[in-house]
Amino acid sequence: MILPLLLAAATPAPAPSEAELRRTIEALVGFGTRHTLSTTTDPKRGIGAARNWGAARFAAISRDCGGCLTIERPAERFTGPRAPDGVVVEDVIAIQRGTGDPNRVVIIQAHIDSRASDVMDAKIDAPGANDDASGSALVVEAARLLSREKHAGTIVYALLSGEEQGLWGGKLLAAEAGKRGWQVAAVLNNDIVGNIHGQGGQTDASHVRVFSEGIRAAEDDAATKARRAIGGEDDGPSRALAKAIARVAGDQKLLPAMLVRRPDRFGRGGDHTPFLEAGYPAVRFSEAAENYDRQHQDLRTQDGKRFGDTIDGVDFPYLARVTALNVAVARELAGAPAAPATATIAGAVTADTIVRWSTVPAAAGYRVRWRPADRMDWSEQRDVTGSELKLPNVNIDDHVFGVSALAADGRESLVTFAGAAPRR
Repeated sequence: MILPLLLAAATPAPAPSEAELRRTIEALVGFGTRHTLSTTTDPKRGIGAARNWGAARFAAISRDCGGCLTIERPAERFTGPRAPDGVVVEDVIAIQRGTGDPNRVVIIQAHIDSRASDVMDAKIDAPGANDDASGSALVVEAARLLSREKHAGTIVYALLSGEEQGLWGGKLLAAEAGKRGWQVAAVLNNDIVGNIHGQGGQTDASHVRVFSEGIRAAEDDAATKARRAIGGEDDGPSRALAKAIARVAGDQKLLPAMLVRRPDRFGRGGDHTPFLEAGYPAVRFSEAAENYDRQHQDLRTQDGKRFGDTIDGVDFPYLARVTALNVAVARELAGAPAAPATATIAGAVTADTIVRWSTVPAAAGYRVRWRPADRMDWSEQRDVTGSELKLPNVNIDDHVFGVSALAADGRESLVTFAGAAPRR
């Protein structure tokens, strides 16, 4: 049965404010350093003051929306090579509880901590305007905009600590998600998202990079073998999330997303990594052109070249566009049903393919997607109700398939890749 014509998706949220983004970055830079090992008692300097400011900002946003945000500060003590004496890592999170399926959660996050050249120096100035006050400003602005609306799913806005010392804030929040039984639909990790002037002198504001894994870090050997057998290397949950981001960007004419098919930049990591290890769909947003002279550097001028991560290196129109994309994706996924838990295909040695999937209680319908097997992006689709679709003369060997769930207003879940039915 063909699904009846769906309504257009809701009107997009108001555009992000460059002034608000600047306000947040100026405040965070003003704390001098936000090193994870810096003071937590000084009211004007250090990581403690920065986290207090973040919690207060979330509280102010919550007052504006009638108390729609619950602000929490989960904490845990971590010890490692970059904190040999141990340190209490605290995340600042604001939870906007969903009105329809509150256990389904979309997380928008960034790390609030900063560092300079010596990762152990907790006292030297480390403004961290782009790494990662830019991401933190994005999270706060997303909370300001999205809190004005109701969402079926829950949205969590998170300012994480301890990234530079060991991705500890991400580990803490991923563990919290598990403890609370959250069904995490997406983790949008924003790290270094505000600069447009690259190391080689180029200027690039044409896109944002979105990093995602293909084969899941959380898969065991049997699952990985099964995915390889069905050609699903490019369609794990995190890759499906990246493709959804590209789709939203295209549909709403937002900043294009360049899908980088690796979990992170070469040899580096971010706070989405612990979520990948826990099995959640997670991606990293990073600017198109990084400038390494402005990352992890003491403030100085050397041989006529300036080093250090200062606010003059942030391009606010670009940051606003990255923010707008995050907001649009969060609205899409928080308003969509959960993705089908399973999807399978059948039709070997026949001319037709039969696609079957598990139903989702909140779904108004489903979108069956397919593409030629030599392509990465979905090219064909059909909207239906029920839990099965026969595709005449679509050869199972020459195509790959997936199924998403649709809300009544047309918002779409991630695509669940369709594999072989289990043997009985």
